[in-house]
Amino acid sequence: MKKYLTVPLTFGIVIALAIAASLAGAQKQPPDKLVFKTKMGNVTFNHAAHIKRANNDCKTCHDKLFQQDAKAPLGFKAGMHKPAEAKKTSCGACHHAGGPSFTTKGNCKKCHVK
Repeated sequence: MKKYLTVPLTFGIVIALAIAASLAGAQKQPPDKLVFKTKMGNVTFNHAAHIKRANNDCKTCHDKLFQQDAKAPLGFKAGMHKPAEAKKTSCGACHHAGGPSFTTKGNCKKCHVK
């Protein structure tokens, strides 16, 4: 009789482990860095550092400022820095005069590297 209980129990454990592994694999890990190509020089966004500053709260930026897609437009290209800072959208949400991080004015080389 014990043999008949062992097979279904073992099968159940294997299925549970497979489901747990599948769910763990389904969760995407955010990239540490993202590189955006621009005419003024590539911008390497240190995603890991920004996550740390946001206390691991992805909702600080996603989806209200940025989509969770590395290929989605940032809305912060040439001619858009000042408007984004004024409206506190995109990178300008933090990077504006009086904001929690440095303003973009006069700090081009902090982001753009040729």
